[in-house]
Amino acid sequence: PNRGMRTRLGCLSHKSDSYNDFTAILPDKPNRALKRLSTEEASRWADSFDVLLSHKYGLAAFRAFLKTEFSEENLEFWLACEDFKKTRSAAKVASKAQRIFEEFIDVQAPREVNIDFQTRELTRRNMQEPSLSCFDQAQGKVHSLMEKDSYPRFLRSKIYTDLLSQTQRRLS
Repeated sequence: PNRGMRTRLGCLSHKSDSYNDFTAILPDKPNRALKRLSTEEASRWADSFDVLLSHKYGLAAFRAFLKTEFSEENLEFWLACEDFKKTRSAAKVASKAQRIFEEFIDVQAPREVNIDFQTRELTRRNMQEPSLSCFDQAQGKVHSLMEKDSYPRFLRSKIYTDLLSQTQRRLS
């Protein structure tokens, strides 16, 4: 429990007003990534939330934004579900499902996502016989929440506007 707090406090001390340092956002070799990211691609993230999520750098920028808001657990849960649905081994489904449930869904989970009681209970019942679709409802709720709440704020954020202006500056 202490480690999470230290990470959060560490994040606060590094927070700057401008996102000119994209090393935090763009995973591998930020300068090369920034050179490869076109203004057109970055602007397309504003077209739809799913376009943003499907783009490697869009996802990385959105994750960095959520970290500044201390709400990255929603995205981490959504990604865990996407990964979970690709589970090929029937033997691994139950243990992976349990891990996701304990980390994100259970009351007082370390990275508890913001879902309503009914969805939480439905997911709890689904856990009795875990299948690849046992998190579908919860994942859908979290997706909607991010799309309605976090995504519009991301598009107005310093992270996104700075990233866009960086790509445009390269063109001039």
